[in-house]
Amino acid sequence: MSQSDRGLRRLAAGTLLVAFQGTTAPDWVLRELEHGLGGVTLFGFNVADPAQVLRLTTALRGAGEPVISLDEEGGDVTRLAYHVGSPYPGNAALGAVDDVDLTRNVYRAIGSELAACGINLDMAPSADVNTEADNPVIGTRSFGAEPALVARHTVAAVEGLQSVRVAACVKHFPGHGATRVDSHLAVPVVDVGLDVLRERELAPFRAAIGAGAKSVMTAHVAVPAVTGPTPATLSGAALTGLLRGELGYDGVVITDALDMHAITRSVGLAGGAVLTLAAGSDLLCLGPLPTYDDVQAIIAEIVTAVREGRLPAARLEEAAARVTALRAWAATPPQVTAEQNGIGLHAARRAVRLTGSAAPLVRPLVIEVDTPPTIAVGDVPWGVGPWLPDAEIVRVKPAAADAPALLAKAGGRSLVVVVKDAHRHHESQALLTALVSARPDTTVIEMGLPVWRPESAAYIATYGAARANAQAAVELLTA
Repeated sequence: MSQSDRGLRRLAAGTLLVAFQGTTAPDWVLRELEHGLGGVTLFGFNVADPAQVLRLTTALRGAGEPVISLDEEGGDVTRLAYHVGSPYPGNAALGAVDDVDLTRNVYRAIGSELAACGINLDMAPSADVNTEADNPVIGTRSFGAEPALVARHTVAAVEGLQSVRVAACVKHFPGHGATRVDSHLAVPVVDVGLDVLRERELAPFRAAIGAGAKSVMTAHVAVPAVTGPTPATLSGAALTGLLRGELGYDGVVITDALDMHAITRSVGLAGGAVLTLAAGSDLLCLGPLPTYDDVQAIIAEIVTAVREGRLPAARLEEAAARVTALRAWAATPPQVTAEQNGIGLHAARRAVRLTGSAAPLVRPLVIEVDTPPTIAVGDVPWGVGPWLPDAEIVRVKPAAADAPALLAKAGGRSLVVVVKDAHRHHESQALLTALVSARPDTTVIEMGLPVWRPESAAYIATYGAARANAQAAVELLTA
């Protein structure tokens, strides 16, 4: 391979954020980092505990100067606490409190934990304005449904993270909040005019750019007024025209995971990589599925596209310059230690809401109504069991639950029913209605968005299913 070929391959590899299985770095990742690989994205399966993550990131840094990223949003989407649930409430809870100082402090605490583990980029916050109640992928990940509220809390989150030299990645541009389709599975459409888009979806991104956000993540959503039928991730009109041009953003543009069906089932992994680079992306998050062979194929396709004139070499050089600037900014972090100051529980306590009154618990039966997790959340544990050790906990699938049998089991006992996003799941609503109709003294704990509720004696809204949210709910229940 000639020197120019090696240089081109290095530029191509420098645009990729790869993933791998396990809690130690495979040899191929370390080898590719030595040859210019952009960095890695960590997932829950890469995490055992903070000390292990620090050993992993130290090994990665020993091989190069990688961007080391993960999704740590607090609330339902957590990677560091994937096996136990986050100690921080997510954006919906913070938006419900609406105290920007609290949001800034929560994200500073999250950033401090990440920095102490060697992470230099957090794929957060979600700046989506969640105007669609039936949104299957955003929901409690959003600060709310009002653009100005989402904008001010997005700014606070960016400031909190970046105050400890962890780069924020504001997502999902140009907005995933008005969708009813999960882009992990298909291409959602935000079919609004430019005026609505500017006033609603773009407001938080404009504010975040003004606050100096170091990176912005693309969404695999089509906005016909801007992108036609093409997902924004692949659209020059969205990334170069709208984000770079109209909004004046010159930081790093990172793609949402390219292994999502919106990309793989339309243009393919390698094809999507070339198209999004041409559109204006700088770092390509490949997601958890691509293998080393896939990574090799993507690098080869980017190199071929440059040689064939489908992708200007100058575009790769521009991306490399932005990523280099990001690395330089993150290379000299202030001295931080993970902040174990209870800010997460404090925030969750401020967010939780009780309607009605809960009677003292008598031999409580807790029915947790299970609903399938989204791909973004993954299989993170949730529920109130750890804080009600004397209760009997029964977890049921709503479609298969036997309401009469559950009611018989609850005879003479306090009945508590825990749900997540009941407004999105008709089976959950039907089960809850049957239980509450027979037992009006039921206490309902909603650990998603409190959009739909039955007329129970007490209704507790947590605005999220993080560990801190559950503890705050139980404290209200047992006060």
